[in-house]
Amino acid sequence: MRWDKIRLRVTAALAAGLLAPVAAASTSMATETAGEPATQAAAALPPGSPAAVNGQLKVCGLQLCNSAGKPIQLRGMSTHGIQWYSQCVKAASLDALANDWKADVLRISMYIQEGGYETNPRKFTDMVHGYIEEATKRGMYALVDWHQLTPGDPNANLSRAKTFFTEIAQRHKDKTNIIYDIANEPNNVSWDRVRSYAEQMVPVIRAQDSDGVVLVGTHGWGSLGISDGRDETDIINNPVRATNFMYTFHFYAASHKTEYFNALTRAANRIPLFVTEFGTQTASGDGGNDFTNSQKYLDFLASKKISWTNWNFSDDSRSGAVFKPGTCAGSSFTGTAPLKPAGVWIRDRIRTGDNFPTS
Repeated sequence: MRWDKIRLRVTAALAAGLLAPVAAASTSMATETAGEPATQAAAALPPGSPAAVNGQLKVCGLQLCNSAGKPIQLRGMSTHGIQWYSQCVKAASLDALANDWKADVLRISMYIQEGGYETNPRKFTDMVHGYIEEATKRGMYALVDWHQLTPGDPNANLSRAKTFFTEIAQRHKDKTNIIYDIANEPNNVSWDRVRSYAEQMVPVIRAQDSDGVVLVGTHGWGSLGISDGRDETDIINNPVRATNFMYTFHFYAASHKTEYFNALTRAANRIPLFVTEFGTQTASGDGGNDFTNSQKYLDFLASKKISWTNWNFSDDSRSGAVFKPGTCAGSSFTGTAPLKPAGVWIRDRIRTGDNFPTS
């Protein structure tokens, strides 16, 4: 997301000495040693869990549907960048997310630049493999987020994306709980460039996994073009030529008011959407929470059964991180005591979601 550029400037002097060792020391739960092949047995979906009940997802018309063709709405959380906050994604926190929060989707946010994938492709690919298995063991969908942000043109990382998604799709093609998000927040780039990228990437995934749902970020930082001075008609008039495919929308409720909401409501009647990232505060990920506008958005998403994941499942100091600072060093993640106000609010909305359709 956009505000991590601010974060990097503020913490550049500390990153090497503080963040990297913490992250490096805490990845053993969900990944193998960098450079070594995965050896753990594939996880199985627990009976009665959201991913077991709903099975292989598919796009039917404008909706995300379960294996029975019933429109559903997934609700869950996005990790922060796993190069910084992998300590927040461990057995105890994932148990809380699945069993206490009752989430049915985990968005695995893997940055490409900013200390992420490009620095060590083997390490970060193995981390994602591990997180997919951990989500699967808990019966959640695993939304694999190719978190390109800077540069804003996803074509700059096309070769890397092909390599990464070929391996991810090949290894996990037989799972029914994988969702592929091939570009996080394209920005300062035309929709035609994003569309071209998507039409090159979809066949890469389909060559390995014929039925996985694929998502792509819309231009203007996932705003349907609004933040780049465009709008949803760019997409509607030139859709990606692919099936089982959806477009993503991001919003931050304290910043993104009527113009953004109206674009979302118009687009929802024309193209299939998935809100892969939103916050109750400003686009900086900080500041006061606008729960009133957040609820307006969530009420609309519920009415359309548009799925969402909230940013973010970490203990970063900003108000948008759900856990209080220091929480991730411990093992207590259930209930509301470890949570900031945004965490209390979003946990309640995940817990009351329509997560278990049975027909």
